[in-house]
This record gives sequence, structure tokens and C-alpha cells, in this order.
Amino acid sequence: MKIKTNALRRKVWFKALSRVERSIIDLTIRCVEIVRSNALIKTLLTILDKLLKTLEEDYLKKVETIGREIAERICEIASKWGNPHAWLWKYDLKFVRFLGVNTVNG
Repeated sequence: MKIKTNALRRKVWFKALSRVERSIIDLTIRCVEIVRSNALIKTLLTILDKLLKTLEEDYLKKVETIGREIAERICEIASKWGNPHAWLWKYDLKFVRFLGVNTVNG
């Protein structure tokens, strides 16, 4: 249920899953307390894995976009201050993600 709520909030629920996959999740949430069927468990795990990967990719894309904008501004400022290697910072993916994560989560 938490994953579904998160996917709906991030607008990934309808993009990542087909109508059948969404229906399987919805019916399982409504009708089943404990999943006992091995076939249903495998199906649910496949769907949830697909959804979690999409959520992660969506988050990383957002983090990298925001981080790259901030890194470019920082590079400009550092270059104006006289740092000759500052232009390389915007190509460092770890630095870009660091800036993006701090901005998104801060």
C-alpha cells in the first residue's frame, strides 16, 4: 500500500504499470490479508520490482537535473573566483548527485 501511495504521488503508477498489473495490485490490497499463493507472490514481486525501479529512476533523474543546474552555477562562480579546474565539476556525476540530493531532501 505504501509503494502504491508513493507511486501515485510521484505520478508513476499509471506510466509504469499496465491496467492488468494495477488491477492485480488493487485486488490483492482489497481482498487478501496474507498472500499464500506462490503464483500470486511471484506476480506481485515482479510488478513491485518494476514499480520500484521506475520510482528509483524517476528520483535519480530529478536529482541529476536539479544537481546539474546547481553545479553549473557553482562552476561559474568558482571560475570567476579564479579556480582553473572548476569547469570540470559539472561533469562529476557524484558531485551533481550530491547537490541534487541535498536540494531535493533539504
